[in-house]
Amino acid sequence: SVAATGFIVGLYSIANTPANIIFGRIIDRIGKKIPLFVGLIGSALSLFLYSLCRLPVHLGMVRFMHGIFGGMVGPSTMSALSDCAGESRRGQVMGIYGVCIASATLVGYPASGFIATNWGYNVLFITGSALLIMGSLAAMTLPRDQINACKSRTIGIGSIKGVIELVKRPGLRVAYAAIVSLYFCFGGLITLLPFHVRQYNLEAFHVGILLGVFSAFFILLQAPVGRMTDKIGRLKPAMLGILVCLGSLIALPFLENIYTMAIAMAFFGMGYGIIFPSVSSLVIDFSATEERGIATGVFHALLTVGVAVGAPVIGGLGQWLGVQIGLFACAATMMVALMVALHNYKNRLANV
Repeated sequence: SVAATGFIVGLYSIANTPANIIFGRIIDRIGKKIPLFVGLIGSALSLFLYSLCRLPVHLGMVRFMHGIFGGMVGPSTMSALSDCAGESRRGQVMGIYGVCIASATLVGYPASGFIATNWGYNVLFITGSALLIMGSLAAMTLPRDQINACKSRTIGIGSIKGVIELVKRPGLRVAYAAIVSLYFCFGGLITLLPFHVRQYNLEAFHVGILLGVFSAFFILLQAPVGRMTDKIGRLKPAMLGILVCLGSLIALPFLENIYTMAIAMAFFGMGYGIIFPSVSSLVIDFSATEERGIATGVFHALLTVGVAVGAPVIGGLGQWLGVQIGLFACAATMMVALMVALHNYKNRLANV
């Protein structure tokens, strides 16, 4: 049923959100290499097990397991990349990180649809599993973590109180507010976009075009913006990106043809491409090496929460009050991130 499908899909987020934070702390204790390897192998196993599922309860159990193993991968990769980036190259490295995420999505969606249509879902799951195993082998080439080089901080960063202290830091507060707002909007947008275009006799094909335009501009801006933030700081580009996203979301409900919608989605992709390297670099700037795992874990947890909550909430608003109101609600969410960034900027709390 539709309800069972929604619940099974949501189980990933239910497991993944706390897993990001828990494994982020573990990464700070034991290093990134082993959690990354285990997370990729576990994700590979999960994809293979999808091919064996025959009942909804089987799917639910595997989906939950997949979310747990996925919670190891995000903070491990982001922490490992931060180790490779000196202070002068953090934005550039995070820009490349964003390009990898966006490119995987851009290629993965159409490729998986093609494989599933022509050869079936089992071939798709096994192919994905094989790719993850290749990734796990690559993870084993990471250098050994220097755990003893980092002394534990005095605050209880593994506790809830410690996580709250992280969130209170000026730069991290901006990064976390921006990423949860951004992905809340994205979850809502991909839910309502098909209904919006349908009002003007457009089809699913056109939704694919619009999301492709968004992804292309998101990818194009990541690396150059990352380099720019290394020179001028993170906060101003982050605010610019939020404003660009805000403008495109406000304009979108009024647009009635594929061309103007594509322009709006291009600007949304630009804003997205400006925000992501800026705020992910803030996470590195405002966290010490020994707490990088938990800081990036919270970042990825909020990313997951944003999509998981944004899709049903904005979708429900769209059904209740209309698609246009739902899209305006997406824009209102970005206002929260803008206010947090402006507060930081005005009070000069963040040296970015």
